[in-house]
Amino acid sequence: MSLKEYAREVIRNESEALAAMAERLDDRFDEAVDLILNCRGRVIVSGMGKSGLVGKKIVATFNSTGISSFFLHPAEAMHGDLGLMRSEDILMFISKSGQLEELDAIVAAARRLEVKIIGLCGTIASPLCQRADIVLDCSVVSEACPNNLVPTSSSTAALVMGDALAVALLKARNFTSSDFAVLHPAGFLGRRLLKKISELHHAGNDIPLVTPETTVSEMILVMTGKRLGCVFMNDADGRPVGIFTDGDLRRLMEKNRDPFTLTAAEVMIKNFKSVSEDAVLDTALAMMEKYAITQLPTVDKDQRLTGVIHLHDILKSKLV
Repeated sequence: MSLKEYAREVIRNESEALAAMAERLDDRFDEAVDLILNCRGRVIVSGMGKSGLVGKKIVATFNSTGISSFFLHPAEAMHGDLGLMRSEDILMFISKSGQLEELDAIVAAARRLEVKIIGLCGTIASPLCQRADIVLDCSVVSEACPNNLVPTSSSTAALVMGDALAVALLKARNFTSSDFAVLHPAGFLGRRLLKKISELHHAGNDIPLVTPETTVSEMILVMTGKRLGCVFMNDADGRPVGIFTDGDLRRLMEKNRDPFTLTAAEVMIKNFKSVSEDAVLDTALAMMEKYAITQLPTVDKDQRLTGVIHLHDILKSKLV
């Protein structure tokens, strides 16, 4: 067997282990989600070796989705870090064998404080699991390594169970992309989802405005001068009542050989989309994609025209 074929066997082994784990999922998973949802403290995750590394990843995922969590190393816990544990917390331990002296001590401390315990375990009949309030079965038939020793399928199963918990909690809490952005303000997605349209739109004298009497010929000059590919017409209260784009101009010229003496009032498109200046950049981009447009007038809470956002502005921001 070639190394490539052997690698495929490893991947198949792990994927089959995950599929089997999915089939075993029962009401205990819902109980674990409810327990974390109603937790008034933090989720303390613990594990040794590969299980500990998996635990650190689960902690990172929990924190990034608004579930307050931290990793407690079993050895460090025995030398003072047990003082981090509070009665309102939840302990989640990860173990393949369910037999680890350091975890025994952590579980004992949790029991003394009446802390609820969730076990992600590969041996659910183990003594450690018997002391947990909820056990999630992460067992595998065999590891993906030829000697059935190196944690591969088992560590993947625990990792995926942690992801399943995190995403189920996200779903239960109606956690949105905007919520995610608040917790990731320095990341690419966070900047994109938090960036307001008003930070990029063209405002003030940059808005291409015309009056009802402006001719098409004059409108072209305004459109060219402002370099936004459109012009707007407002009512007496400053609310946009019409838009005319370079695309509208092309369509007008196809129908009318001499449209240049027509006025804005005669050719303006009155059925158009607008977006709140306080909306995030992603909102404008989604509207442009949905309606196949490249410009959007931006309005305030009273629907008065405050600016215009162009697709090129969004592209130049490098946030898409």
